[in-house]
Amino acid sequence: FTQSVPFSSQIQGRLQDGMIITVCGSVLPDADRFNVNLQHGSDDVVLHFNPRYSWLLPISGYVVHNTRQNGKWGWEESKVETPFTIGQMFALQILVTQESYKISTNGKLFSEYKHRMPFSEVDRICVVGKVELNLVAFHNIVPNLPALPGSLMVPYKSIIYGGVLPGKCFVIQGVINLQAKRVGFSLRHKTGIAFYYSPDFDEKVVVRNRYEDGKWGEEERSGQMPFQRGQSFLVTICCSSDKYEVFVNGKQVHTYSRRKNDKEEIDVLEVSGDVQLTFVQH
Repeated sequence: FTQSVPFSSQIQGRLQDGMIITVCGSVLPDADRFNVNLQHGSDDVVLHFNPRYSWLLPISGYVVHNTRQNGKWGWEESKVETPFTIGQMFALQILVTQESYKISTNGKLFSEYKHRMPFSEVDRICVVGKVELNLVAFHNIVPNLPALPGSLMVPYKSIIYGGVLPGKCFVIQGVINLQAKRVGFSLRHKTGIAFYYSPDFDEKVVVRNRYEDGKWGEEERSGQMPFQRGQSFLVTICCSSDKYEVFVNGKQVHTYSRRKNDKEEIDVLEVSGDVQLTFVQH
């Protein structure tokens, strides 16, 4: 969370078929380009994903995909489209398959890049350029489910398979409506809500609570209000054995204690209220 750029990190165990890499951050206002590279060592770039921006025509731009092997770049595959807006938050998702990398931007399929080098050789991820980096994450998809998200309607509900064990994270990106009154993020089970996280824009507080046995618990309302009407956001909820930790735009803002016996009961993530959703991952 909130990593400095240039960013470089080793990938433990290397890439596998079905793995998803998620990179979230913001494109800086003066950006001309940035790179997300999947590398083999420090020299070979197995996948080069490179958005570029034109100051002559600010709304125009393109993305270059390429591979560098033995010190030499291959042929560029370019897409004349700007998936990420200058000055705005973004979510990049790379799905590894046997045939190619399937790349989505802000929850929508953007491009596909056929392998030129074996993905099993990838052992490092690097991010450089005019970008602020909030999150880099890896996980494997659940078998027989769609690999990449489509358009997200609100209220949004998603099934959680296997419960919410320690180490589980939820990544939610969107934009708060200009006239928003309230937004709710809920981890639910069949008889209630294990964790309810709700920015209230009239009172300018974030409410945390749980709903059990037909009644609400005691609200927690202290702490900062990191959301603004009309602004984009990135919420990450990380679950440990005894608490939920909430990060907003890469910064930890709230914690909430959890019941020890709710880990396998939670089966639904819900997002409701005055919000537009662009990306959800768990």
